[in-house]
Amino acid sequence: MCGIIAVILADPNGSAVDDINNGLPILQHRGQDACGIATCGNGGKIYTRKGNGLCAEVIRTQQHVMDLPGSMGIGHLRYPTAGSSGNAEAQPFYVNSPYGICFAHNGNLINTDELRSYLDHEAHRHINTSSDSEVLLNIFAAALQETGKFRVNEEDVFTALKDVYKRAQGGYACVAMLAGFGIMAFRDPHGIRPLVLGERKSNCAEGGMDYMFASESVALDQLEFSNHITIAPGEAVIITKGNKPLFRQIVPALNLAPDIFEYVYFARPDSIIDGISVYRSRQNMGIALADTVLKQLGPEVVKTIDLVIPIPTTSEVSALSLAQKLNIPYSQAFVKNRYVGRTFIMPGQKERVKSVRRKLNAMKEEFKGRNVLLVDDSIVRGTTSREIVNMAREAQAKKVFFASCAPPIRNAHIYGIDLADTKELVAHDRTEQQIAEHIGADAVIYQTLPDLVASCSSLNPNVKEFEVGVFSGEYVTPVPPGYFKKLEETRGKIAERKRKAATAGVANDDEDGSARTVSRTMDVTIYNTGDHDQLQCQ
Repeated sequence: MCGIIAVILADPNGSAVDDINNGLPILQHRGQDACGIATCGNGGKIYTRKGNGLCAEVIRTQQHVMDLPGSMGIGHLRYPTAGSSGNAEAQPFYVNSPYGICFAHNGNLINTDELRSYLDHEAHRHINTSSDSEVLLNIFAAALQETGKFRVNEEDVFTALKDVYKRAQGGYACVAMLAGFGIMAFRDPHGIRPLVLGERKSNCAEGGMDYMFASESVALDQLEFSNHITIAPGEAVIITKGNKPLFRQIVPALNLAPDIFEYVYFARPDSIIDGISVYRSRQNMGIALADTVLKQLGPEVVKTIDLVIPIPTTSEVSALSLAQKLNIPYSQAFVKNRYVGRTFIMPGQKERVKSVRRKLNAMKEEFKGRNVLLVDDSIVRGTTSREIVNMAREAQAKKVFFASCAPPIRNAHIYGIDLADTKELVAHDRTEQQIAEHIGADAVIYQTLPDLVASCSSLNPNVKEFEVGVFSGEYVTPVPPGYFKKLEETRGKIAERKRKAATAGVANDDEDGSARTVSRTMDVTIYNTGDHDQLQCQ
């Protein structure tokens, strides 16, 4: 899962980097591993800055911003999947042939090996990283190069995209910038990954409009881009300098099946994705989960529950709705240290366990002598859940019930969220009773898949299907033979390398002459390895 942004301003002397640099932190939850910005100035020169770390760690000074001139640009936040976390894979990617293209991608391709073979043997284009984003960029660049033109137009770009759609399989939302030409965006034929466009009246160019693409509507809202348009599955949009967006349905939409994990966990609650309010969907999840809790535990047991307690912060909306439905007091009895990041993406089990304690603190006076119902958005490996239950027990809770807003996760996620190898999932080959015993809870209650789907689909009748393969094992795209075996082998190798590197300390001399030291044991918010900190500047 990644965050992407693209901006083009009506004022040719405007500074697109200001909007990009302000927009990326709004989407920081979508990627904490790396950040990158590319802009295009007058004369078509491209400027980039990218590196591993959070936005504020990569774009640290006003000089860094000033070094990225131009009225259009794209930005990216990386959340690594099964690929490497090396600094070379920070996006946007760039190819100089043809025309100079910068590219940023959110999602994951499932036929990368086939595409690499094509690029090597037929298109004769070199791929320098293990990132499928670089592969996707070169598929587009190879198709565009076939025009043989000195300068391309919109029709040439749309024609080149037909080849991308013909070859690429998986989930993808992409933005690109062509030097001296404009920006573009497109979305996979199933609409798995989100993408939205907004507009804003220019402050400098009379009658002109600025435009922004973003992964989530909240970035547009906070930067005052209105009239949001969701990019349709199989649709592409080109915006050239001084012109209105040009929309084209490149291939027919196979369906609209957004990844339901966006609503469960990843997206901000103040975002609207494919016409569905993330906040309202989580309210619905809590209401539906309340019915399941009542059914599975029984009215008499539910009456003994003293408090409903959310695991901060994604589950808070659902937990409150559940508490209200069951008429049980609600308490935010776990206090979160907001400077420690998501634990399921930590580089090793031991580090994840330690990070839970750094991340959460139980208020003993809320737990002591009480029966509590803990509510979380999902249960992945069970590491976090087990540690949270232990913390509740240590705070002298009498009974601890655990409810998940998502169904049991028993399958790999293949479209851009690196949850775990299948065998590491706590629900793999375990019953709900066995899961409860594993995490130390008196009972575990899972949301049903039909209730989860209904919680989202009821908010937009036009969305009739969701990508739910992580729960059901049935994916919206065909999966090549041997894909899962190779995915687990790759993840195993990467995880081992991350575990070995996680405790290393690295000193870095930045271009301003100041040395930075990154503590790998303390910086648990991102995938870090020892070679990540040298920023790339062009």
